[in-house]
Formats: sequence, C-alpha cells, structure tokens
Amino acid sequence: MVRLFAALPIPWDVAETLKRRQTGLPGARWRPEEALHITLAFYGSVDERRAEDLAAELSRIPGGAFDLELRGVGAFGDAHRSHTIWAGLEASEPLNILAGRCRKAGERAGITMEPRLYRPHLTLAYLKTQTDPARVGAWITNHNLLHSPPMRMDRFGLYSSTLSDEGSHYELEREYPL
Repeated sequence: MVRLFAALPIPWDVAETLKRRQTGLPGARWRPEEALHITLAFYGSVDERRAEDLAAELSRIPGGAFDLELRGVGAFGDAHRSHTIWAGLEASEPLNILAGRCRKAGERAGITMEPRLYRPHLTLAYLKTQTDPARVGAWITNHNLLHSPPMRMDRFGLYSSTLSDEGSHYELEREYPL
C-alpha cells in the first residue's frame, strides 16, 4: 500500500519567497521548500493495482496550462486550536476543474474519495498542540498581504507520501503535462 495524492508543484522562486516567511511562530513545523505544493486530490492508501489504474486515469485528463496567484494566509482549525498554517489562492476556475478531474480519476480507479469540499491552499506549516492562538493570529496578521506574481501551472504530478517522526516526505511518482 502507498499513500498517494495529486498536486501542482510550486515554482522554485515562489518557494524561496515563501521560505523567507516561514519564521517567527513557535510550535510551527515549517514545510521544507521541496514539500510545498497545491494538493488537487488526496487518495489515501492505495494498493499497487489501483495505483496503476489511477496513474492511467490521470494521464487521460485533458490539458491546458493556466496561471495561479497566491494571496493571503490563514489557518485551519477552530477558535481553540489551529493545526495548519496555509497560503491562500486567488479564485481559479481552471484549478477547480483540474481538481475535480483528479477526483473523478480516483473514483474511476476504484478509490473511495473523501466527501470533503475542495479548499485550494498551500500548506506552510503544521502546528503543535501547545502553539499559542494569539501568536498564530499575530503571524497571520503580519503575513496576510502575501501576493505572488502569476505562477504558470503547466504540469501536475502523482505523489507518494511517507510519514515519519520528522513529518511527511513526498516523492514524485508520475508527472502529467497540462
């Protein structure tokens, strides 16, 4: 079994810019530059046969490069505890269509997809349980003017994820042109 997801890679220069913002929040486990991506669909643990079926289904997704822009930051969680710091994205119909097609590819490959609504974002950090909510709010306030130049999305990938004590490690398994 392998944990899989489809995602858009982030250009190196944008990852470098984001890396400079990844500071000043005690309790944050900042994601390394090579782990920064925009998830399109999470497939979970998949056996080898379904993984091959999924790879084939993803290769059938029609292409068409498009631009994306990062805008603002925020946190997932509730009023008592945030667990993830993220960078937001400008609304993008091509992104939503691609994410929907990746989800459908998983379903056609026989993967049971989570019923949650797609919320495009780029994870910057995971937070420890003792992270002070006031510090999280201050970090968001200080970085909420984030706005990247347009990023050309001309490919997406199928990635595997291996969990460890240091966090997740991602490996590009297949790449698909848009």
